[in-house]
Amino acid sequence: MSDAFYDYVRGRCDTVPAGYTLAGMRTYRYLVYLGASQMVEAHFPALRAQLGEPAWCLLIQGFVRQSAWTSPYYGDLHHDFMAYLVRESTDSPA
Repeated sequence: MSDAFYDYVRGRCDTVPAGYTLAGMRTYRYLVYLGASQMVEAHFPALRAQLGEPAWCLLIQGFVRQSAWTSPYYGDLHHDFMAYLVRESTDSPA
């Protein structure tokens, strides 16, 4: 699969790659978001509860867009999510 496919699925761009349909790519994007959200929530349920749904969705979308996890297993995402939170907290102005 191409970089354009991964960029679309992760929400880094909105240009549908050649050879794919918009509906299909939206489905892929949603499934990646859903998988990441469920796996991260399994390790951080209190965080989701504290943030509320709108903030949680934005957090997960940012994580999926900006992270570069390499493991093919969603279960490994909690380590990358922790690293993402650390990066975001140190990059944000106080």
